[in-house]
Amino acid sequence: MNTSRNKKSRVVRKTVLVGLGVAGLGWLMHRMPAETPGRVYWPWLMIVGVLLVVGPLLAVARRRTGSAGTVNRWSRRVRRNDGVASQWTILRVASGLAVRRKAAVLRPSVRDLPWWQRLRVPIRELATPLARVGLFRIWSPVEDVTLRIGGPRTGKTGELAGRILDAPGAVIATSTRTDLLELTGPCRAERGPVGVFNPSGLGGIDSTVTFDPLSGCTEPATAAARAADLLSGVSAPGKGGDMEFWSGQARRVLASLLHAAALGEGSMRDVLAWVADPDGAAAEVQRFLRRSAEPAYEQDALQFLNTNERTRSSICATIMPALGWLTDSTAAAAATGGTFDVEELIERRGTVYMLGAEDSQVAPLVTALTGHIAREARRLAAHMPGGRLDPPLTLALDEAALICPVPLDNWTSDMGGRGVTIHIAAQSRSQLKQRWGDTGVGTILNNAATLMIFGATRDPDDLAAYSSLTGERYEEVPTWDEDGDLHSVSTHRVPVLTPAQIAQLPPRRVLIIRRNMPAAVGRVQMAWKRRDVRALARARRWAERLERWQRTRHRLVERAADRLAEAHPRFASLPAQVRAAHAAVRRTRTAEEATR
Repeated sequence: MNTSRNKKSRVVRKTVLVGLGVAGLGWLMHRMPAETPGRVYWPWLMIVGVLLVVGPLLAVARRRTGSAGTVNRWSRRVRRNDGVASQWTILRVASGLAVRRKAAVLRPSVRDLPWWQRLRVPIRELATPLARVGLFRIWSPVEDVTLRIGGPRTGKTGELAGRILDAPGAVIATSTRTDLLELTGPCRAERGPVGVFNPSGLGGIDSTVTFDPLSGCTEPATAAARAADLLSGVSAPGKGGDMEFWSGQARRVLASLLHAAALGEGSMRDVLAWVADPDGAAAEVQRFLRRSAEPAYEQDALQFLNTNERTRSSICATIMPALGWLTDSTAAAAATGGTFDVEELIERRGTVYMLGAEDSQVAPLVTALTGHIAREARRLAAHMPGGRLDPPLTLALDEAALICPVPLDNWTSDMGGRGVTIHIAAQSRSQLKQRWGDTGVGTILNNAATLMIFGATRDPDDLAAYSSLTGERYEEVPTWDEDGDLHSVSTHRVPVLTPAQIAQLPPRRVLIIRRNMPAAVGRVQMAWKRRDVRALARARRWAERLERWQRTRHRLVERAADRLAEAHPRFASLPAQVRAAHAAVRRTRTAEEATR
């Protein structure tokens, strides 16, 4: 192939040189006296020379600018960079400079600023750094979705914690452990209020955020959406058949019951009682639904209450798992209270940590709250410049398939343009398939602008899929004769990264597959190694030491005052004065901590 291309290049060069010579001869004949023999042919010589020059050049330009030229350039680029992203590509596509070109789109609030003032906007207000590849960092704009896949203890949670710390606005973080709260909570508390929604009582941490699933269900549309959220927390999509039919029936019935309870100022326990005893609840449900502005809800409830026993039992059996969290006192307490004010959270740049165990009991409650936040964010974004939240809302979904089975296949295609940044962490593709099905996982992978693969993956199908996404490169294979001398060198196309190389990625190394860029292998930073986290940890340690020293000093002073009081009557009141002064200091310090 290279020999043929070299021959064509030589032919083109020779033809162009001949054309230049013919055109030059025609020009010289034009400059000669009129009586020179053959001078009348100079125009033809000029025309022939120009054709000999322009024709090959047009052919070369066509070959280089058309589809063939594009493919050839890509092929040469792959051969030159071994199939991975070069430093120039990273600088052009994924660097901080590339992100700043879209600053007016990412943050509508900076549109009216002159270009020199836009340069003063911190880059972390526009994007978050994912990994370092060579001299440059790969940045993910706030409108992009990122997906990280890695097994347990591969570092994906530590990397995801960095996305929480870099979030320019409010954050919703989900996790099955308390490590995200302990690692990022103190730093986020310096930017805004921090709340915890812990319906499973994980780690003995009390919920400071409460959410009643009935809040807002006086509106028919809200009741329908809330019913869908509760049921999606216990049912996996894509099952089809009877399961899909009964899920649809359960959504209609649960929506009408939630609407009735909200209109009657009831509670979720009333909804549970109605599902457990439909016959005894018929009159009460109909009375409440007569207050609704949507008569279809009363018809849905009547159809459910008057249907045959077998159908009604199947619908109730589908609804019951979505209300199972009411049997847990901790989860029920977290769901007792008013609505969750999403607008205040976004304005104050607050952070809410949603903790959940790896079971399906509290998943409906976490899903309902997450769905409420997403819909409120979508509503608020519609009234803002550019249809985007500014500052954006960040959803950091660690172990999303376990505790927060929200419709990510729909969210990943819609939320980025509304100012909602989604960072997803999962253990494997099979885990995602189990929750969202094959179609849903395909949609999520297509919508994710950046896919990060951590090492220690052992699934051959997953590794083969990741290897195919990296593309192919050329590799020279030498052939040796019997005497050990080099016989020939052949070129073969091989994967840029083989499945074994992806499986054996060392710690803190990730395979990055990003939109509009070849694959790259980068180094991620764990959140506990960041300067701001370490500085805050040092400050807390010094504060604890100073507190111990202060208590020791108080004890020594009080002991010395007691000795003086025993030694002379004139100092009899000194111990009481010292202890009163120390108590005043402690009260002042407690008030300052409460204020912070």
